[in-house]
Amino acid sequence: MWPRANGMRALELGHPGDMRAALNALVLAGDKTATTCLLDEYAEETEGLEYVGERQALLDSEGRPIATLEYTGVEVKPLAEVTWEHARAEGEGDASLDAWREVHRRFWAGSGTPVGDDTVVVCLAFRVVSRV
Repeated sequence: MWPRANGMRALELGHPGDMRAALNALVLAGDKTATTCLLDEYAEETEGLEYVGERQALLDSEGRPIATLEYTGVEVKPLAEVTWEHARAEGEGDASLDAWREVHRRFWAGSGTPVGDDTVVVCLAFRVVSRV
C-alpha cells in the first residue's frame, strides 16, 4: 500500500534524500506538474489508480507532508506513447523526449525494474492546492 497522511494517499517522488528534495522543490516552485509511475507497481502495492480530482499528500524524505496535490489528468499508456507535453511538464529539464525516456529507464532499472518501450506507465498531471 502507498503511505497515507492526513487521511489521504501520499506521493513520494524519486528516492529519499537529495533526489526527493530536488523533485519536491520543483513541485513547490510550480515547475513540476506531472510525474510518471509504472502500472505494475499499483498491482504490487494493491492500489487503485489515481483519478482526476483526487487529492494526495506530497511527502518529504522523512515521510512528512509538505503539500497537498490534486490530480488534473491520469493516462495509462506504453512508455513509447508518452508525449513530450507530459515529459516537459515533469519539469526536470530534459532536452528531448528521448532524453526523458532514457532518464526514466535508468531510474527504474536502478530500482530493479528494467523497462522497454512497451512497458505500461501511468502519466499523472497535478497541481498544488496547499502547502503544509
